[in-house]
Amino acid sequence: MIALGAAELLAAYRAGTLSPVEVMEAVLAQARRRDGELHALCAIDADGARAAARASEVRWRTGTARALEGVPVTLKENIAQPGVAYRLGTAATADAAVADFEAPPAARLREAGAIAWARTTMPDYGMLSSGLSSLYAEPARNPWNVALTPGGSSAGAAAAAAAGYGPLHLGTDIGGSIRLPAGWCGLVGLKPSHGRVPIKPGYAGRVAGPLTRTVADAALMLAALARPDARDPTQLPPSDFVWPPGIVPRGLRLGLMMDAGWGEAVQSEVAVIITAAARAFEEAGATVEPLGPFTTREMADGIDRFWRMRSWLDISALAPERRARVLPYILDWVAPAAGYDGATVFRGYSQMQALREAAHAACEPFDFVLSPVAAMPAYPAHLASPLHDPARPFEHIAFTLPFNMSEQPALAINAGYTSAGLPVGLQIIGRRFDDAGVLALGAAWERLRPAPRPWPV
Repeated sequence: MIALGAAELLAAYRAGTLSPVEVMEAVLAQARRRDGELHALCAIDADGARAAARASEVRWRTGTARALEGVPVTLKENIAQPGVAYRLGTAATADAAVADFEAPPAARLREAGAIAWARTTMPDYGMLSSGLSSLYAEPARNPWNVALTPGGSSAGAAAAAAAGYGPLHLGTDIGGSIRLPAGWCGLVGLKPSHGRVPIKPGYAGRVAGPLTRTVADAALMLAALARPDARDPTQLPPSDFVWPPGIVPRGLRLGLMMDAGWGEAVQSEVAVIITAAARAFEEAGATVEPLGPFTTREMADGIDRFWRMRSWLDISALAPERRARVLPYILDWVAPAAGYDGATVFRGYSQMQALREAAHAACEPFDFVLSPVAAMPAYPAHLASPLHDPARPFEHIAFTLPFNMSEQPALAINAGYTSAGLPVGLQIIGRRFDDAGVLALGAAWERLRPAPRPWPV
């Protein structure tokens, strides 16, 4: 039962062969079995989930079921729910923060009938690509190898998805926080076009999106999430999300980017797997051409400095005893910002627009662009990043960061496995607003690729 996707569950509910009550109990049981070692969840509302499942069962019987009626979903801890702890993964807020609003993505999933039964772990303020956090006793672990990180900052969401805690999981992404854990856990992770999924609080490059096992489930989830909410002034015009799963690669012009222009070099096993995926698209009739690097070190370092200042302002405003609870790595990362002048911060901020323009210009000749999600597979769980160096914090996000700044849709999907059995993610980038297109090409890749390995449930 825990192996079924959302589309399969909905079909079973419709046919009466499964009940939301049965499924919810199976998901709760799986979380009890695995979470002692995976640390994916920071809160479980078992009683509320059971009550919601009973109500969904009634709706299916009475013909009033909604689009995601009775499908379990987890929410990342930075997705606000009224009256629920809203700690942002840091011990600095552990005894104080309770949300007084419902974030738009949580509202859309609730309105669609999904059952939000648990909240997933994340690093301090979502500013790491691992699950390392001052709030939790242990970081989230990767179900494929529990010594390793699932990635972050949607760390718990990815671990839960790969380990069978239900089919739908909601993450957020400002520099790769959906796509990196999706790639390292063998999942599908969509960073939608900015504004496609209304969000609160908003920020430059910040989006919410699905983490699932299949493209079909990601599309189902996006259809529910991409509904209007006036609280997000960057929302795209409302429209019915239509996903054309029948796309074929024949005739498409694809760019292949294997050098991001900065950051860590792509490891050899990752390069072999991503290049093989590009060849498979060629054999299916696409034209694949190399796409050279368009991100510069100046862009990356400028954005890093701007983010340091943003985080320093938040952290320095805390009372000293609370500030001391923040993860030491994060404190070391933000410390240089105390000495930045206005010109430094402005130049850093301006690199967001510089990268946006460069990304659009580079991608414009292509229908889609292919790249690795990350230059390396998953790394040890107790490290904040592959280098674990706050002076060089973002060397591993060189392939994901550009598309937050450019606001283009980008999909992470499993491309294969290393010799050690670790998943490697392929990133599919589309033109802005073409969320349906990247999902459709992802579905085409699901048909082209070798059969994935069994999930590590």
